[in-house]
Amino acid sequence: MKVWRISLAKYSHSAFSGEGARRFDARWNFAGVPMVYTSSSLALAAMEFFVHLDPSQIAVPLVAVMAQVPETLSVERIEVAKLPRDWRRSDHRALQQLGTDWLKSLRSVALLVPSAAIPCEWNVLLNPLHSDFKKIKIGEPEPFYYDARMFR
Repeated sequence: MKVWRISLAKYSHSAFSGEGARRFDARWNFAGVPMVYTSSSLALAAMEFFVHLDPSQIAVPLVAVMAQVPETLSVERIEVAKLPRDWRRSDHRALQQLGTDWLKSLRSVALLVPSAAIPCEWNVLLNPLHSDFKKIKIGEPEPFYYDARMFR
């Protein structure tokens, strides 16, 4: 399975470390645990990054990084029907607990979760603490730019 991540170019060396999630609460984790947020397509990764982009960062250099999760690795999936009705809320403690518990359980290296930004699309959480994480092949960062029309 191919997954994608967009990051600030200055952090490209640590884009798959999980450090950002470790430092801050996010949709699927509490601060204190490393988690790598990726998307199932480059377009979804771009949208997921864009919804968090501060207008002052428009000109900041970005990179896109593709990674290959071998099909032989353990992957789980959370169905929307099993989530709370208001799961799209960004500060949902139940989702943060669910993701944090998944990460700490070490049951699988990847967890497919629904995108709050684009219905019917999937993000992929990666667990850098899982023993199989080292089997994920992380590509080279490539420059990434948003079309200027997105900022009109």
